[in-house]
Amino acid sequence: MSFQHEQTPSAISDRPRAQVLIIGAGINGIATFRDLALQGVDVVLVEKNDYVSGASSASSHMIHGGVRYLENGEFRLVKESVEERNSLLKIAPHYVKPLQTTIPIFSTFSGVMAAPLRFLTHKQGAKHVERGALLIKIGMMIYDAFSRDGGTVPRHEFKGRTKALAALPMLNPGLKYTATYYDAAMHDPERLALDVLRDGLEAGPHARAANYVEAAGMNDTGVLLRNTITGEEFRFEADVVVNTSGPWTDLTNEVLGQPSTFMGGTKGSHVVLDNPELLAATGGREIFFEHEDGRIVLIYPLKGRVLVGTTDLEHDMTQPIRCTEEEIDYFFDLVAHVFPTVTVNRSHIVFRFAGVRPLPRHDDEAPGFVSRDYRIESRPLPRTGAANGTLLSLVGGKWTTFRALAENLSTDILKLLGLPRTASTEGLAIGGGRDWPATEAATLVWVTAHGDEVGADRAAALLARYGTRASEVIDFLTDPAGEADAPLAHNAAYTRREIEFLASTEDVVRLLDVLLRRTSMAFVGDVTTPLIEELTLVVAPVLGWDAGRRAEEIELTRRILSDVHGVELGPVSHNTALVS
Repeated sequence: MSFQHEQTPSAISDRPRAQVLIIGAGINGIATFRDLALQGVDVVLVEKNDYVSGASSASSHMIHGGVRYLENGEFRLVKESVEERNSLLKIAPHYVKPLQTTIPIFSTFSGVMAAPLRFLTHKQGAKHVERGALLIKIGMMIYDAFSRDGGTVPRHEFKGRTKALAALPMLNPGLKYTATYYDAAMHDPERLALDVLRDGLEAGPHARAANYVEAAGMNDTGVLLRNTITGEEFRFEADVVVNTSGPWTDLTNEVLGQPSTFMGGTKGSHVVLDNPELLAATGGREIFFEHEDGRIVLIYPLKGRVLVGTTDLEHDMTQPIRCTEEEIDYFFDLVAHVFPTVTVNRSHIVFRFAGVRPLPRHDDEAPGFVSRDYRIESRPLPRTGAANGTLLSLVGGKWTTFRALAENLSTDILKLLGLPRTASTEGLAIGGGRDWPATEAATLVWVTAHGDEVGADRAAALLARYGTRASEVIDFLTDPAGEADAPLAHNAAYTRREIEFLASTEDVVRLLDVLLRRTSMAFVGDVTTPLIEELTLVVAPVLGWDAGRRAEEIELTRRILSDVHGVELGPVSHNTALVS
């Protein structure tokens, strides 16, 4: 299989017509693109920034059934979420893996009387009442009932204080019980989304996509699209326009001349900590619990770091989305509540991020009780000299249900086009999850077969990073027509040729695309100024950057990492190779 599937804005502007135009390449837009592409629909996907750079990049890295949605009465959503979680464990096993999750519980009967009020009104009441063991036990039993799928994940178990502290001795000794169940971890959300995108592009030339292209307006002849790098604009015609821009949905509709008030997203922030003591305290489990204010929060070991989140705050989408110092104080309070002897401070933060959930408008409903389900809004689009088109707006949606959501949305689109469904994504392996070696023996066979030229350790690392698509990376690394490979001087886990592969085959436009979404370098705190400079020199020849563009990328990368993600970087060197 060829790994050359580069998409550019010119691939769209050269043929400015399609049956379907999807605006917004978060996971739901990408998954809808894939589903339609597999039906043979002439479909185009555009994203004003990089793929998966908005709300989808700010997730808690979980694929979960949503046990707490039971209290909201969202049984349909929980059932669908659990089914999709179980499916993703099978069709995307390279990035989605079982996650043991433990809830510390500090009371037995608390919350039993308050739960019906929350269920009926979706309001917390004047005073928060903690959920006790009995209430959580009932929830776990219902959750298990939804989770039946041939043993995809084990059932929950309760432990008393003595056994709970024996298993996790750093937990708050004031607890009375723990409840442990399984959901799923999503190790690389951005890479999973890129795999979904690649599956769509590989369906054929009828499927086109471009990042850094935005919807800039609309008239009776079509949507005005703009290349956000060059400023070039062109008209694009489509029978169906699909707005999957998440929390920006209302802003996109306004640009399209179709004002709406569908959205009411809330901000959720996270911090990533390099704290070996806290990492050890988790025992490899996610700690999922209720903080003193009733917010459900998590402490989650991932990639040798600890992810802590999340908040649930109202947000104005015209304002910057940032993790604030007050939110960080909140996170430290919740860590102290669960692991009171573990020291955590700002020096342990290597990365911070925030996003806005694409929730529906909820007026006076408490943020934590706003539905995480989704719906599709439809409006006619007047067109000169032709029948009206249709504007579909996706309201809501979450990572766990992206496949099912995309199938439902695509089915609606197919009906509008008068086309039958010819394929289903149910049970269809995603990207590097195809032919995944599911056992240790099978993994050894794969690594041995692919390790002749790069070594077994390197082959194993690439398999973990890209799934079975690692074979394409290895072919590129060992191509005799290419230069000899070598580890990066400032991050030996990656090599020069691997970065060249990403830059040449994965629609990299900005250096930030490499650091934030094609790799996990920024997430785990591995970014330094020398690494930024080194990567610039590796990527520049591939993408044709001159000295001015190299300097621009370095400045932009440093500014975004500092301002948005709290990454502290040293000064830029006076490397003549960067400016000559």
